This record gives sequence, structure tokens and C-alpha cells, in this order.
Amino acid sequence: MSNGIGDALSGVREVELTVTGRKTGRQIARPVWFVQNDDNVFLVPVTGSDTQWYKNVQQTPMVELAVDGTTLSSSATPITDARQVENIVAMFRDKYGPDQVESYYPKHDVAVQVPLG
Repeated sequence: MSNGIGDALSGVREVELTVTGRKTGRQIARPVWFVQNDDNVFLVPVTGSDTQWYKNVQQTPMVELAVDGTTLSSSATPITDARQVENIVAMFRDKYGPDQVESYYPKHDVAVQVPLG
């Protein structure tokens, strides 16, 4: 992969996600777990569709991912298809371990796709 963010994500456990607050319009940054598949990063909101940053992405899809000083601005796409979400959660289980995913992610009804290119 030629872009710096793809290389920077390799071997990293979390990325900083910045979203635009739907009420305040302010930039809000938080560390999140992620999985990378091909030229996409997938995020699973901890409390699913109830998660505040997910609600912000629904309103303003432009997000920023940052890791080790490398940043990427991209448009995030909410994923609500149950099978797609389950596939992404399975990738999370592979990366972080099933016990961790089950304890930190009590509700997984949605995910978010962020293209790297």
C-alpha cells in the first residue's frame, strides 16, 4: 500500500478517530480499536448504534484517523447489514481476542467503514 496511513496502521492496536460533534460542531477525538482489510479500516462502536461518535458520523461522515503522527481524512460509511457487521466483529475477535471483544462491545448492531485511498 502506497499511502502512509496504511503502513502506520500495521501492528497498531488502536487509532485516534476524530469526528464532528452533531450538536457542537466541534472536533472530538477518541482512541478506538480497528481492523484493516484491504484498503479499508473498519470500526465497531462500543455500544453499537447508541454510541455518540457513531451518531456524529451519521450526521457528518467526514472523519480523521491518526496514528503515530500520520493522519487521513476520509468519508466514513455506516454499515447496518447484520451479516457485514458480524464479519467485521469476527475480524475484531481475531485481532483482539473473543473475550476482549465480548466484554468491551456489548452491542454490535452497526460498524463503520473508512476507505484509506
